[in-house]
Order: sequence, then structure tokens, then C-alpha cells
Amino acid sequence: MGDRETDRILVERVQAGDKQAFGLLVAKYQRKLARLVSRMVRDSAEVEDIVQDSFIRAYRAMPGFRNDSAFYTWLYRIGVNTAKNWLVTHGRRGAATIAADNQEAEAYDEAELLRDNDTPERLLMTKQIGEAVNNAMEALPDELRSAIALREIEGLSYEEIAQVMDCPIGTVRSRIFRARDAISAKLRPLLDAAPDKRW
Repeated sequence: MGDRETDRILVERVQAGDKQAFGLLVAKYQRKLARLVSRMVRDSAEVEDIVQDSFIRAYRAMPGFRNDSAFYTWLYRIGVNTAKNWLVTHGRRGAATIAADNQEAEAYDEAELLRDNDTPERLLMTKQIGEAVNNAMEALPDELRSAIALREIEGLSYEEIAQVMDCPIGTVRSRIFRARDAISAKLRPLLDAAPDKRW
């Protein structure tokens, strides 16, 4: 049974009044949702509150969820909207951070290739590239930053991003293209890349 099917069963149980089933959904998606929200909100203490608020909103809206889309796509949309509302309410601009998740890195089959290759020069270059990417993402408008984070960091498909952001797929493609182009422009000088080189 796949993740989507498992989620569908859990959602049906929640809709039938099973609170423990919702607890299982929270346990499954809490870290992922926190990672997504942390791309938008700088204050880590606030991220926890926003995630909790997102789950409360999801629980209250659960009777209306029809399983037309994947549960996590629906939940991410609630999380993104809750974070945007928080930013507007507090008059703040979102943040963008790219941090390696050690547990995810260990899960790769090629994990051995990722270890023990760190010379001081490589570490410095990696840090500089990471900072340049973070700065480039912070400079992006909210829509572009959200789209690129959902695609590159959360790994959502274009269709899922369109559902989360409530816009057409063409708009998602355009936002991701523009975000990548802006980030590439910031990285070119650091990598001595040709002006027409895109990643």
C-alpha cells in the first residue's frame, strides 16, 4: 500500500471521528511541514506555532476534504497559507535556508561518496555557494521562493505545486524558471560559469 492510499485510509478514519488517526498524520508530516514553513519564516519558535496552527486548521477542515488531491498536498497548501498569513500579520518578509539534513543524507545509497571528501577548500566553497543560494532565495519574491522551495527542497511535482499554490501549472513552471534563473545569476560569478550557463 502506497503513502497516498495509507493517507486516504487515515483521512477516512479521521472523518469518522478517530482522533488517533489524525495523530498518525501529524507524526508523519510534522517534520516535513516544519521544513517547508522554515523556508518562509525566519523565527524557529514561530515555525513550531505555525505548524501547530496548520494542523489545527487541517483538523477543522478535515470533514470537507474529499481526497481529490493527495493529503500532503492539501496540508502543504494549508501550511503555506498559514505561514503567509503570519508574515502579513507580523509585517515580515520570509526567509530561505538550505541546510543539509543529516538523516536524509545518510539514507542515500551513495552516502559513502558524500563522506570524507571535505578538504578545507571544498568546505569553504560549499559554504560560499550555500550562502549565495540562501541570499539569492531570500531576494526572490514570495511566490518564486515558495515555488522553488516546494520543487527543489520538498520534491513536489508541478501538479502538486499548482495545487498547493492554487495557480495553473504554467504559472508554476514560469515561477520555477524565473527563480532558477535568478539563483543562477547570483552563482555565476562564484563558479566562474559562462553567462549563458543555466542549471
